[in-house]
Amino acid sequence: MTEIPTRSSGTTDPPSIPAGKRVWIDGQLVPSEQATVSVFDHGVLYGDGVFEGIRVYNGRVFKLATHIKRLHESARAIRLDLPYTADQIAEAVRATVLANQQHNGYVRLCVTRGPGTLGLTPFRCPRPVMFIIADDIRLYPEQMYSDGMAIITASTIRNHPAALSPRIKSLNYLNNILAKIEAIDAGVMEAVMLNAQGFVAECTADNIFIVRQDDRETVVRTPPLHAGILDGITKQTVEHIARAAGLRMEATDMTRHDLYTADEVFITGSAAEIMPVTQIDGRTILDGKPGPITRKLIEAFHQLVSNDAPED
Repeated sequence: MTEIPTRSSGTTDPPSIPAGKRVWIDGQLVPSEQATVSVFDHGVLYGDGVFEGIRVYNGRVFKLATHIKRLHESARAIRLDLPYTADQIAEAVRATVLANQQHNGYVRLCVTRGPGTLGLTPFRCPRPVMFIIADDIRLYPEQMYSDGMAIITASTIRNHPAALSPRIKSLNYLNNILAKIEAIDAGVMEAVMLNAQGFVAECTADNIFIVRQDDRETVVRTPPLHAGILDGITKQTVEHIARAAGLRMEATDMTRHDLYTADEVFITGSAAEIMPVTQIDGRTILDGKPGPITRKLIEAFHQLVSNDAPED
């Protein structure tokens, strides 16, 4: 049986900082225990900043240029001037990966508004702070990739896109965290979130897809951007793989009914990669096993990243 995280009683020891790691922070690689930001940083005080989560495969940073482009777009959307050029950021990411000998792993690239005064005004923060972490990551047990995972529908809805665009990958993830708590309380590891109109948006940390098959064709569907989702880079990669395999892709509004009656369901994310979903809200998806299309996409994705993970 897979062990599901539970709420802490508050008596457990705090997690230790990974020993021997080096973190890039504003132009310097420092030991992880020395990598700190100010308590007056608006990223700490208000979640004012942006980030990217990036995979490393065989020493290559997957879709690095695409991630940096999205980082720039997120920063522009919140009127945050990045302190480095795209080339400088790419070089800093590669240097961090190399310094940590991270052949296969995960990079967290963060830019905060920087230290400022108490109060919301961002323009009293003289300069943003950028830091880069390269480490191992495993969101889900390996067994789930072969057997599938159970998820729930959260009662916490996705933030309205007119309040905070989900296309901004911001440091403020409280909306997602509240839904994640619901998942943990329900004994599962992920939750799908609906938008204000009741349509399926995305999971707390992943995009979601369904597969419908009939005698004529197979269709892979995912919520459209207007549903209030992050346009995930792994999501984009999977869509490209699906089309290359001759599958029809549709971005369309979906309800829980569409999830419950799908032939296959899977989720995607940089950290999660591609994860089959075999149960939603206690309802088994078809025969309760990862479907053939999901398995085919997982195989094609692994082939892509193992052969020559593209950095563009």
